[in-house]
Parts: sequence; C-alpha cells; structure tokens
Amino acid sequence: MVGAMEPILSELPDCRRLYPDLPGMGRTPASGTLHGADDVLDVLLAFIDGVLGAGRFRLIGHSAGGYYARAIAGRRPEQVTGLALICPLGENARNLPVHQVLHASIDPGETLGPAEESVFRDYFVVQTPATLERYKKYVVPALGLVDEAALERIGEHWLFSSSPEEGPPYSGPVLIVTGRQDSTVGYAGQWDLLEHYPRASFAVLDRAGHALPHEQPDLMKALITEWLDRVNERHSS
Repeated sequence: MVGAMEPILSELPDCRRLYPDLPGMGRTPASGTLHGADDVLDVLLAFIDGVLGAGRFRLIGHSAGGYYARAIAGRRPEQVTGLALICPLGENARNLPVHQVLHASIDPGETLGPAEESVFRDYFVVQTPATLERYKKYVVPALGLVDEAALERIGEHWLFSSSPEEGPPYSGPVLIVTGRQDSTVGYAGQWDLLEHYPRASFAVLDRAGHALPHEQPDLMKALITEWLDRVNERHSS
C-alpha cells in the first residue's frame, strides 16, 4: 500500500498518512488470541482509538484490507469521511476468472529466485519491467515477513460475525475499483455493495488483476484523486 499510495498522497499538502500493518502480514505479530476477522477488527479499532482518538479520517483498503475497511466504516461512519476499496475481499465472490497473463515483455526468472518468480507469475497479469520493479521493491520484502500459520488460523474464520453493511447505508463518498482479470477476489461480487454505498463510483479496469495498483498506477491515481476531491467537497460544504 505504501508503494501504491505514496506516489499519489505524498503530493497532497497537509495529508497525514497512516499505514497500519495488519497482524501476521508484516512486522505486527499475530498473537494466539487472534482467531478470526472479528479479532483483527478489534485490533484495528484499538489502533484508531490510540492514534486518532475521535478524529475523522479517510480510509483506503486493498484486498483483505478492503474487507476490514468496510467494517470500520460500518462501525465508525461519523469518523470515516470517505471510503476507497481496491480489489476488496468480499463474502459474495463469484465469476472468478482464471489467472491469465495479458502482457509479458520480460523473463522474471532472470532476476528472481524460483519462489519469488512463482509468486510474480501467479500474481501479475501484466509482466513488464515496470511491474517487475514494483514487485521487487514493494512485494518481495514483505514475503519473508508473512506469518503463514497465523494467517491460516485467522483465515479459518475470515468472515465477520455480522456483515459490515448490516447497518444504515454509508453516506460518504466511496470508490470501488476492481480488476477485470482479478483471479483472487474477482470483480462481479463487489457490485452488490452499491446498494449500501449510495455515493459510490464503481470501476472495473481491464489489464488488471489483484495487483491492480501496480498494473494500472495512472488510472489508480486519477480515480483516487477524484475520490479525494469528492470527500473534500462534501467536507467543505
């Protein structure tokens, strides 16, 4: 997320950025007390309380982060002034496309080890010098930090005990971006979210899989920038 968002957000004046490190996915340990999504959500809400208190904030989430972001917005709708969901994990995934490489102009095996090469080939649908460089700079360093056992334990109960959208519709500006070739979470099931988010823009990007922020950075920047404009417009009015 740092690699995907900093080129966009660092250009904004007075924009404080916080990148929570999800338990088990980086340097934040996933203790044995975390048994599912509800427990991880409690950790994130405690993080918000400890760092931001009652302050308002904009919220962006990718993949599982998008699932947690939906839940946070549902729990704290007055604090979350805008919500952006990028390739969000969801309960109603369907029509998952088979992984396919749309464009390949490099051989990743020339610079990557077998394990890293396998992840790259299975993750990116656009395999170019640019996406390979992003992979090596932003993804590879995180691979060795993943706590596979903890994520497997949490993944056994990855659904929240109650839907993130069970409350009243969220009235803030929303952006939902999906990849047409996303074989991890798909693109069709996210359409169901629109009923709960009356101010949502929905985009399905071709030439993009689950690594959409790295495969379509220019479109990602345009969409995030427009979403931020809508958030600021609503806040100023």
